[in-house]
Amino acid sequence: MCTSFNSTSHTHHDIAESRKLHLNLFLDGYGHHLASWRHPASQLDLNPYTRYLQAAKIAEKGKFDAIFFADSLAFDPKIAQSGKLRGSEIEPITLLTAIATQTRHIGLIATATTTYNEPYHLARKFASLDQISGGRAGWNLVTTDFALEAKNFSNQEHVKHQDRYARAEEFYDVVQGLWQSWEIDAAIYDKTEGRFFNPDKVHSVNHHGEIFQVKGPLNVGPSPQYHPVIVQAGSSERGKSLAARTADVIFTAQPHFTAARTFYQDVKQRLPHFGRDPQELLVMPGVYVLVAHSEHEAKAQQQLLDDLVDDEIGLGLLGRMLGNFDLSGVDVNRSLASLNLTETQTGQQSRQQLIQTIAQDQDLSIKQLYQRIAAGRGHFCLIGTPEYIADQLEAWFVGGAADGFNIMPAVLANGIQDFVDLVIPILQQRQLFRTQYEGSTLRQNLNLLTAVC
Repeated sequence: MCTSFNSTSHTHHDIAESRKLHLNLFLDGYGHHLASWRHPASQLDLNPYTRYLQAAKIAEKGKFDAIFFADSLAFDPKIAQSGKLRGSEIEPITLLTAIATQTRHIGLIATATTTYNEPYHLARKFASLDQISGGRAGWNLVTTDFALEAKNFSNQEHVKHQDRYARAEEFYDVVQGLWQSWEIDAAIYDKTEGRFFNPDKVHSVNHHGEIFQVKGPLNVGPSPQYHPVIVQAGSSERGKSLAARTADVIFTAQPHFTAARTFYQDVKQRLPHFGRDPQELLVMPGVYVLVAHSEHEAKAQQQLLDDLVDDEIGLGLLGRMLGNFDLSGVDVNRSLASLNLTETQTGQQSRQQLIQTIAQDQDLSIKQLYQRIAAGRGHFCLIGTPEYIADQLEAWFVGGAADGFNIMPAVLANGIQDFVDLVIPILQQRQLFRTQYEGSTLRQNLNLLTAVC
């Protein structure tokens, strides 16, 4: 378990005695900037597995807790016709299983939606990844905001927000029941008596809910960490409550410190309502990072990427993030408010509100707005020197806005290499971040030594 949380200011020495920040590497294509694949440093000749394995090994050398991999189950037909944007490239559980065989310490977190999957399938796949990796698997539980996914699963319309969360909550209960259908010491391997496991310690689930009816037990036994770490990425009211009840880690988009601290306090105070200690859930905001030796160099690199964003691609991203609107042909010099968009029930509601707030607060044109989100998709953005980036991460961590961060490099793999070479040593020198892995499982390295049940 983590030590007790204290939101007041600390010296570096005091922090070292109480808590260390956690870092995940969020992998996405050629980097998190929408135009990263067009950057001169992007290695288009590498296949996805090789590219992601390279980044994972760099992150492991930097002592990151985990790599985090998003997913999508659809390809926007407008983008497909233009050929201007890469697809999702590779299925994450398959990818992370391969990476597990080439790494020793780093955690492996894959995104999988509860909307277009079945609980038994996901429970079995993640339990298998956890076995193969020796207890390093994590499941990022999402309800999916991409409406086009519906048409790939025999549905004409995407499931509404409230219905997605109702399904997600029951889905989680079934998966947990399946993972816990084997007690940790169920396998006995008794050759003399001819008993492989103790049948008294393997249990049927017998779940009969409003959505799912699942008998169980699971046909994959527990790993060294018992079962995978649960990550939850929703920031709506339903998302925060689901995370407080179910998750070990919550991944959130918070564009500035004040909002992040408010979110942190909100989520933490919800845990006692579910019989949990606030320290059983780590809050890890996403942070888009572009680090360079000088501020001028960092801003020049960012401008290069922004200039590579095609209007069609930028409008496609913005339309999806605002609630699956078709913005094709819109005058990019207009303001967002002039479009008179209404909130939808098919998108990610917390992100819709966040993007609209950014546009209003910064008085951005539509083009400026999609360039802004082309980098961090609404996440906190850090563009500058190693010292500046380390200072900001420390301020959020010490100030009660985060337990750690999902690092989102602008371009792979030089972006994560620069972070490991330039920022990690500063965090280690300040005794904010580990110099060696503490445990052998992801749950141990996150200081979450008891499984959430």
